[in-house]
Amino acid sequence: MAPCPAGDCAVTRRDLRAADIRVFSEAVREFFATLTSERAEVRSAYVLESEEAVLWNDFNGLIEVDGGFSGCIAFSAPRGLLTHVLLRMGDQEFSEASHCDVVGEIANILSGSARRHFGEGLRISPPTTLPGRGGFLPKPVAGTSYAIPLRWNGYEADLVVSLESAS
Repeated sequence: MAPCPAGDCAVTRRDLRAADIRVFSEAVREFFATLTSERAEVRSAYVLESEEAVLWNDFNGLIEVDGGFSGCIAFSAPRGLLTHVLLRMGDQEFSEASHCDVVGEIANILSGSARRHFGEGLRISPPTTLPGRGGFLPKPVAGTSYAIPLRWNGYEADLVVSLESAS
């Protein structure tokens, strides 16, 4: 979000609440349960301490949001997890492009849950794919980034939520 001109904005910012984080935890559980009949084991969310949220898996799908909240939502997963998701979807192509498409689609589905929770005013960008391990997420002007670790079918992945509110 753009800074307030001459500091005359009467908008206060807040971090996400526990109930907001639960929306994402439930969304990722439901995604895997619906697609594969196996729920993902979602562990407790934690605050990312660094200034920039580091992406630590092979494929990273990013959705940027604006509206009542501003920032991004990313799904970071290893190749093996995404290959198994593609198999469950009936896909027979396991190319780099297929893995990029599915990680972006997962991020998109999860951001749809955010729109339902935060309101229709939330604008969501088309998914983009970020380079693998070692890249960084765009950081909102203020606010806290959270990682929501999950385990599915023996693989570890993470949902990263980096949003701030203008309420």
